[in-house]
Amino acid sequence: MTAIAALLASYELVDLSVPYAEELPTAFPGHPRFEHKVQSWYAPVDGPQRIASLGPYFDNWMLLDEHSGTHFDAPAHFVPPPGSGLPHAAPIGATYADDVPLAQLQGPAAVIDCRSLLTDELGTSPRVTADFVRAWEAEHGALEPGDVVLIQGGWDARYLPGADGDAYTHGPLFGRATAWPAPDADCVLHCHGRGVRFMGTDAPTIGAADEPLSMHYAGLENNLLFVESLANLDRLPPRGAHFVFLPIRVLRASGGPGRAIAYVPR
Repeated sequence: MTAIAALLASYELVDLSVPYAEELPTAFPGHPRFEHKVQSWYAPVDGPQRIASLGPYFDNWMLLDEHSGTHFDAPAHFVPPPGSGLPHAAPIGATYADDVPLAQLQGPAAVIDCRSLLTDELGTSPRVTADFVRAWEAEHGALEPGDVVLIQGGWDARYLPGADGDAYTHGPLFGRATAWPAPDADCVLHCHGRGVRFMGTDAPTIGAADEPLSMHYAGLENNLLFVESLANLDRLPPRGAHFVFLPIRVLRASGGPGRAIAYVPR
């Protein structure tokens, strides 16, 4: 056994990704819903809906929004390219998903439990402030360059099929349900000042349900990127796990879905 194989064998591999299915709340309002349809079955099937066969194999096609399911935001998602004449335009706005080095999308996980911030107020995200993070640092050690900050709100418990999934994204955005914890802009800038270049959340977005822009700009304008719709953060310790996100490689994308995992010491 090689040294790296022996090292990895001492860690448990934890999946931090939500699944995709048409009945799950993958899409934001106004965005196309996830579709997953049979393109070829092993043999033709006759019935109310005839299924064709392109050969003796099974195959599906998918319609997939870049920012659905577990996905990350590249700078181009919110920062327009230079020369566009648009507000917030900057050179970093020309950084697309395929330009982001994979090394930036992994690192030691700093899992900040924010479930205590949840309130009964409909449609308003409780804010994770810089002071809240400083209090976490006083207990678990200061954030360091390369750390991946993960906001644990327990929100993946609401990623449910059918009408129950309304509480995940749509309900909070339209004031029908309580909303996820979200870092404010000062919190993001505090993390950036510590050398953090990647933050994540188990909510559908790093933005607040009632104001999604300021925290996105604070991060993406400074090349601090975000991974959203994570799951199972309760299976990670505050410190000690190693986080990895591997997006699918699509040229000129504003971000993209992928698989998030963590190596957790046994």
